[in-house]
Formats: sequence, structure tokens, C-alpha cells
Amino acid sequence: MVLMMLSALALGTVGAEPTNTPPAGFRSLFNGKDLTGWYGLNPHNVVKLKDDKLKAALAKQRAEFSHFWKVESGDLVNGGEGPYATTDEEFGDIELLIDYKTVAKADSGIYLRGAPQVQIWDINQVFDPKNPTRKPGLGSGGLFNNTPTAEGRDPLVVADRAFGEWNQFRIRQIGSRTWVWLNGKPVVDDAVMENYWDRAKPLPAKGPIMLQTHGGEIRWRNIFVRAIGADEAKLSTK
Repeated sequence: MVLMMLSALALGTVGAEPTNTPPAGFRSLFNGKDLTGWYGLNPHNVVKLKDDKLKAALAKQRAEFSHFWKVESGDLVNGGEGPYATTDEEFGDIELLIDYKTVAKADSGIYLRGAPQVQIWDINQVFDPKNPTRKPGLGSGGLFNNTPTAEGRDPLVVADRAFGEWNQFRIRQIGSRTWVWLNGKPVVDDAVMENYWDRAKPLPAKGPIMLQTHGGEIRWRNIFVRAIGADEAKLSTK
């Protein structure tokens, strides 16, 4: 019953005004006014760096964050370039609500615990047989950085709305297991999210939420999170 109520609350924000006001039990990660609580980081650009080179690269990405990201009419906006928007805070087991709107040819996603990713596609892209593991026509929400045949890599259904409309994710991350709903439809159901950075290890216990930018404008709003306690986590994974 509790989960049904939370689902109803989540669905109620689809198409709503971008107030960035959280539903009961959730708190906001984005205030709709400025970039407080976020910084810039593209982990792919620094993963092999060490010592002074790493420090310099991290500082550069933080410094240039506000050049690529802005707040406009209550939306967190990026034009498709620059470091990813990364939360100052790190999270473990959570439920995340987040709205997004993107454009043709853009490619984005949501990193959980600093690991890629819940995928966002332009589903109108033509399938390229030279790159057979990329299947944008199957829809957004899959765990794209899982190995190609792994459960959850491709979404269960196509749930994307047309360009110009807002989409909403509801994501539950408990341990290494992930559930994703897109616009109220389940697209990933209790699948293991692989640790992209070291597939021999499970997903880290904690890490930041990251909003990827790549290839075109994306807008985010209504970014809400709630912690999932141990008792709820046990019930959810039985």
C-alpha cells in the first residue's frame, strides 16, 4: 500500500508545473533557483589520472561547471557539453524521482552511486548494424552500461514521451539491484546494476547522483530523493 501511494505521488508530478516541491517523504536535490548542492565532474575524463594531474582536472571541472549548466525557469539546463552535474552528497539505498526533457540526437543518463547508468535515448535514432549493442528504438530507462546480454540492459517497454514533453523517472536502488519506472511504466524490474568501473566488484555502497550530458540540450526538474531504510530494503528484495 505504501509503495502504491508513493507511485501515485510520483505519477502526479508528470506534466505538473515545475515547482521543485517534493512529495511527502521526499526532499529536493535541486532548488529550482541555482546550482547549490551540485558540482561538475566527468569521471571518464579523470579515471586514469593521478596525483597533481588528477587534482588539476577535478578543479578545472568544478570551475567550468557553471559555464555549461544554468537554471532557467526552474529547470536545470545543459546544452550537451561540459562535465556532468554531480551531487555534493553521496547516497546509498534510495528512491529517486526526476523529470527530464530532451531533444533529437541527444544522449544522456543518470549515474547512481557514481556509476553509469539509467539511459536516456533519442528513440528515433536509426539502428546501426555496425554497433549492434546500441538499441535506442527499445526506449529509455535501461541499464545501458550493463553487459549486452545482462538483465535490465534493455528496457521492458518503450515508455518515452514525444520531444517537447516532460518525462519522469522513478528509480529505486537497493544494494546492487535497480528498479526503474518511466512515465509510470516499469522498464527495469529488479535487475543487478553492474559496477562499470570494476565489474568484478558490486556497485559501491554509496556514491553521488550524476546527470550526464551528451550531444544536445537536456532539462531536469523535480529532482527528489528519499532514503530507503534497512527494513524496507529487506522487504523489497525478498
